[in-house]
Amino acid sequence: MSCCFIFSPKQAEVEETLKRIQTHKGVIGTIVVNAEGIPIRTTLDNSTTVQYAGLLHQLTMKARSTVRDLDPQNDLTFLRIRSKKHEIMVAPDKEYLLIVIQNPSE
Repeated sequence: MSCCFIFSPKQAEVEETLKRIQTHKGVIGTIVVNAEGIPIRTTLDNSTTVQYAGLLHQLTMKARSTVRDLDPQNDLTFLRIRSKKHEIMVAPDKEYLLIVIQNPSE
């Protein structure tokens, strides 16, 4: 007997979105991180994923806290970091973080 995964419409939508992001010019990788900072989906190797997930989860939580300290009615919706080599975009949600790493010169 063969087994298969049954995707909900929401999961299928997430899969399509991740595939679409990955095809954009310059995108090096994507990581989905759960609320505890554990990577649950990635297109990068394990050590790179763990490093980015841990550090960006901490930074995003600190940024979210800072935004709320400044205005309790406000919340962090997007975080963008650009260095000489990479651009890192983080889209935080209640339960997940979507991290996209790209080469801005491509």
